[in-house]
Amino acid sequence: MEYVRWFLNGLLILTSCFLVLLILMHKGRGGGMSDMFGGGMSSSLGGSSVAERNLNRITVAVAIVWAATVVGLGVLVRFS
Repeated sequence: MEYVRWFLNGLLILTSCFLVLLILMHKGRGGGMSDMFGGGMSSSLGGSSVAERNLNRITVAVAIVWAATVVGLGVLVRFS
C-alpha cells in the first residue's frame, strides 16, 4: 500500500505543476488580472485556433487525472 501512496503523491505533484503551467499558457479573456499586466492590449481575432483547442483538451485531461489522483489518495487515507 505504501508504494501506491508514493506513486499517487508523485503523480499529484507532477499533475499539479503541469496543470498550473497549462492554465498559465491560456490566452487571457480580458477584464481581469491579465489587463493589469498588459494582456488587455491584444486584439482577439475571432474564433479559437487549433492550438488553443488542443491546449483546452490537454488541460481538461490533466485536470481529470489530478482529480482522480486526489480522490484515490482520499480513499487510501480513509480506508488505511
